[in-house]
Amino acid sequence: MPAAPRPLDRRSGKTLRAPVILERLLATYDGGVVELDWSTPFDLLVATILSAQSTDKKVNELTPALFARYPDPAAMVAADPAELEAQIYQTGFYRQKAKSLQAMSAALLERHGGQVPRSMTELIALPGVARKTANVVLSAVDPEAHTADPEAGIAVDTHVGRLSRRFAFTRETDAVKVERDLMRLLPKEHWSSASLVIILHGRRVCDARRPRCGDCVVEELCPSSLLAGCRDKAGQAAGLG
Repeated sequence: MPAAPRPLDRRSGKTLRAPVILERLLATYDGGVVELDWSTPFDLLVATILSAQSTDKKVNELTPALFARYPDPAAMVAADPAELEAQIYQTGFYRQKAKSLQAMSAALLERHGGQVPRSMTELIALPGVARKTANVVLSAVDPEAHTADPEAGIAVDTHVGRLSRRFAFTRETDAVKVERDLMRLLPKEHWSSASLVIILHGRRVCDARRPRCGDCVVEELCPSSLLAGCRDKAGQAAGLG
């Protein structure tokens, strides 16, 4: 008789572990959610640009007043640069972000009639919009367009990169290379939600400095849980933790 297949665990290949890890995270975090506050696609594009090197919490504190003052690309283009910089100062890199917001808004007016486009190619052609921002915006604004777009992928921020390495899905540190590795491992129909649930897991459980492996729904599938100085759940149950 052929030997029984080995149960799936942290020693299993990443091609076997990755879809199961994602499935559990999707169930745990109910498919994920963008934690930036927004009402229009333009709002989300602005907020996502501001979130670079900042936190969603900080961005959400500033954007109600920002969106009220600059509700559309025309208003953003007409903004006084010094006033715009002052409003976004607390997000960091405020001078460059202000330039990006105004250049992006000008491009929307010139190329798209002031509307946020629904394709990756057009989004990443906008000033200040890289693949992470484009993936976030397109997947949230139009998930069906994101799934159908051959250029779309998976948004990779610091949390997604960090957890992808902890899960041994990749060894890369460059966001584009991490994205490519994830696209090879994860089902395309879940690409729009994958980064959302990984980000939530990174914020709520898999902390950068003190990962709470005992509370992790994928702990037995994670090669890094024991390396993090934590006993696995089986060890804890046996009184070894």
